[in-house]
Amino acid sequence: MKGLAGKACIVTGGSEGIGFAIVQRLADEGAKVLFCGRNPQTGEAAERTIDNPDVQFMRADVGEEADVEALLQAAVKRFGGLDILVNNAAKAAVALIPDHSTDEWRRSTAANLDSVFFTCRAAIPLMRQRGGGSIINIASISGLAGDGAYPSYCAQKGAVINMTRAMAVYHARENIRINALCPGFIETPATDAFKAIPGLLEDWFKQIPAQRPGRPEEMAGIVAFLASDDASFVHGTIMVADGGVSASTGQPTQVPLG
Repeated sequence: MKGLAGKACIVTGGSEGIGFAIVQRLADEGAKVLFCGRNPQTGEAAERTIDNPDVQFMRADVGEEADVEALLQAAVKRFGGLDILVNNAAKAAVALIPDHSTDEWRRSTAANLDSVFFTCRAAIPLMRQRGGGSIINIASISGLAGDGAYPSYCAQKGAVINMTRAMAVYHARENIRINALCPGFIETPATDAFKAIPGLLEDWFKQIPAQRPGRPEEMAGIVAFLASDDASFVHGTIMVADGGVSASTGQPTQVPLG
């Protein structure tokens, strides 16, 4: 991808799954990456796996304002500024609204929405100083429509999507490109719990037109494109990568003809 070599990047939630694949891809493209997560053991293991002096882990909970401030200060100290921000950290709460505790609502909102507010608020002034930058918010197709078991997650990711659009409309004039990626079902450590329910994943994949889950590396490729100069005229887009799920009406696809 054009223009990624030497760029200073932050990736939140970068220790595993989609986030880790993003860290790897940006590093492969020659970028300098500071990634964070809440678990230092997982993050440090990920850093050792990549084994690149330009890739560093920092323990941070991006749902906490003070942690975000420390993360951005660390990027400035290490890189001299910031060019690319990838907001990947997330937390899915499985609970119907009548059963949803206030504490869990607030914890998931902090992880999924407050984190994007805190990081973007801190990152945009730094990008102004560099003459521009790129922010990619990892949302979800759950922010485009409703998943019955995840109402809080749907609400929070929907807010991320429209926040992305609103920020993009203004900050495009500052050469700061702000876009979102909406993955569908991606096979990661976070989805391993579904394997314990017999037949669930098989039935789930049948509902995906591509007939399979996505891979973290596929999401990382899209992020690398959106971060790169190849996407220099892409502002406020909501990129969907879901194997065709959101393209479907839900009607049967195998209809006998003749």
